[in-house]
Amino acid sequence: MSDFPEHDSDVLTEQESKLEKPKLFKVLLHNDDFTTMEFVVFVLQYVFNRADADAITIMLKVHKEGVGVAGVYPYEIATTKAEKTMNLAKAREFPLLCTVEAE
Repeated sequence: MSDFPEHDSDVLTEQESKLEKPKLFKVLLHNDDFTTMEFVVFVLQYVFNRADADAITIMLKVHKEGVGVAGVYPYEIATTKAEKTMNLAKAREFPLLCTVEAE
């Protein structure tokens, strides 16, 4: 007796074994008149692991355009990073707004 399947139906097709990619969400930082640019750069580096140059570029986008994307993540990670950002801002008495929206 052979170890090979006798019928095509015995073999899992590639389509059946694929997992769906999780839906991604953008974490947005919103401009205000009180949160310092330095703090926004700090948050982008500390919470979102952005390199110095990336953090400054995103901070300038927030400052000039009113909103910037800090990162794109699965829902649980996005909401955790948004909460951490808001908690850090609140602890330093900054009104920085951080929201999450579907990509």
